[in-house]
Amino acid sequence: MPQSTGNPPSNIYRIPRRFNWTFVIGGFALVTFVLMAWRLGSAAFDSHAYLDTARWLRGELPQSALQAPFSYRLAVPALAALLPGQVSHVFGVLNWLFVAATACLATAAVRRMGFGTQRALAAGMLAMLSLPVVWYAPTALVEPGSICMRMLFVFAVLTVKPRLALAAALAATAISEDNILLLGWLMATQRVGRRPGTVAVVAALAWLGMVRWWIEAGVPGTNWLPDFAAIAARFGDWKGWLSLLGCAGLVVPLAMAGLRRAPPRITELKGLLLLMLVPALLGAMFGRIDGRLAWELYPFLLPFAAAAGMPRSSERQPDVRQLRTARRA
Repeated sequence: MPQSTGNPPSNIYRIPRRFNWTFVIGGFALVTFVLMAWRLGSAAFDSHAYLDTARWLRGELPQSALQAPFSYRLAVPALAALLPGQVSHVFGVLNWLFVAATACLATAAVRRMGFGTQRALAAGMLAMLSLPVVWYAPTALVEPGSICMRMLFVFAVLTVKPRLALAAALAATAISEDNILLLGWLMATQRVGRRPGTVAVVAALAWLGMVRWWIEAGVPGTNWLPDFAAIAARFGDWKGWLSLLGCAGLVVPLAMAGLRRAPPRITELKGLLLLMLVPALLGAMFGRIDGRLAWELYPFLLPFAAAAGMPRSSERQPDVRQLRTARRA
């Protein structure tokens, strides 16, 4: 019989059998700490509002010191208030852990999709070696926790783990209210059963309503009517646009390249990315324009960025593992 004389064609859609997670997690945690240490626990941007919320929970400030809508994002400040130590330092440590976990989850998601070790590690490094990690993550903000839960949600969706996706969406909603859209997307795409999905949505709405009822009585009111003069001034803030462009970094261009030839296994994230653009656009109009708008979309962009330049299909090799999936919740 004729025998093949060459090496078998490489298979980029594979789950490597050997992967040193201890080294990866430790390396990501170390590099993230080095990037964030220069201003870890500092106060900037919206940090004062979140720090005041944590101090109020500790009984150090009156309720009138809280500022809406930041005080409604209670989960991370509550966790910071429960842990020992100076609140600002606790926030910094929590955000360091969130960022390192996000990088690990990005690597795990791309690896489980079978994109190869190099692309999996590149996804984690893109999540970590970026301007927002250096500039925003060390401060007392809730975005690192929200992004981490979003990345866990994407991992759960790509690996077909509906219960984990529900839990991640609930945790993300407790951190920031706009993440309730994740629950709506799960139900709209029928990735979870009607009963558990309904229970999760009711639980999320109950949490948001309870927090608002508990805090709103003692918090100065916020005017949500559109102020077109303020919107025009906001769009003319060149510093905000520079921050946005800097935080878009390599991730957005690579993701745009990956979107055009995305492998079928990640195309389902296109609709999710479009959906989560809505709160980003609303935030630009009524909140602020800065790099956090791009940073919060990283979990939905990183799989496409890792897929940039990949063919849509590949021959299977004997070392390819079958991806275990869970049934719909």
